[in-house]
Amino acid sequence: MKNSILVLLFVSFTSFGQEATISNKTGDNFSLEGALDILKKSNSIEEFEKLLNKEDNNVNNLDLNNDGNIDYISVNDIQEGDTHVLVLSTYLNENEKQDIATIGIEKTGTENATLQIEGDTDLYSENTIAEPFETIQSAKVENKSGPNSPEIILNTVLVNIWFWPSIRFIYGPRYVAYHSSFRWGFYPIWWKPWHPYRYSVFYTRCAPSRVYFRRVPVRTVLVAHRIYAPRRNRSIVLIQNRRGETTIIRKNNQISNNRFPNFHKVRVNQNFRSGRGRR
Repeated sequence: MKNSILVLLFVSFTSFGQEATISNKTGDNFSLEGALDILKKSNSIEEFEKLLNKEDNNVNNLDLNNDGNIDYISVNDIQEGDTHVLVLSTYLNENEKQDIATIGIEKTGTENATLQIEGDTDLYSENTIAEPFETIQSAKVENKSGPNSPEIILNTVLVNIWFWPSIRFIYGPRYVAYHSSFRWGFYPIWWKPWHPYRYSVFYTRCAPSRVYFRRVPVRTVLVAHRIYAPRRNRSIVLIQNRRGETTIIRKNNQISNNRFPNFHKVRVNQNFRSGRGRR
């Protein structure tokens, strides 16, 4: 009887531990809000790429090729006129490149600009978008007889990002669109990959970034999205299906960048992630 109880307890704790370490969506292991927070603090796009790949900045927890190490995130700027698209992507092997998210930046005035970051639909749900915001307090007093206590109203407003150092940098007269010089097997000497954290640990570590950046359901940087769409990179090694299950795609014939006909799909047990986490 005692042995049966011990077995039941062990199974219960094991199941709980697995649930706490697995995310429903692969993209949840890359913080969109954290990436914007890093961009806000950066002085250039090169510095932005470097800070994205620092372990203590708590932005990246992705291991898309399941090699036990965090994937290096490269940044490339697509520029057309006053519109920029910062494409965040990673190589899964020598030939396969997967986009993770895009930051669309549009100039809306002489000293005004706006941006949104959007997760790639292979890794995130449709329309997973985040943007900076601020909260402004205002007082409302009703005209009634007797003493009135003001009602405090909180209003959220969009942030003018023009004065972020990185934004001023890309709109400078000498700026040339940045393209990362790093790829599979060619990484900066300062980069030291680490093992992925358990999702529950990572979620807690990147929580501070969610205070100043919010998820929104509507895309507003429309020009940036139009510029990026035909240049999107999708890997045929790993994609995320709509049910949130990891699917490996094995190539049977040559295909275009955006179409996946005639493939054999192999579902992968996501529990492999719980065994690699540390701390």
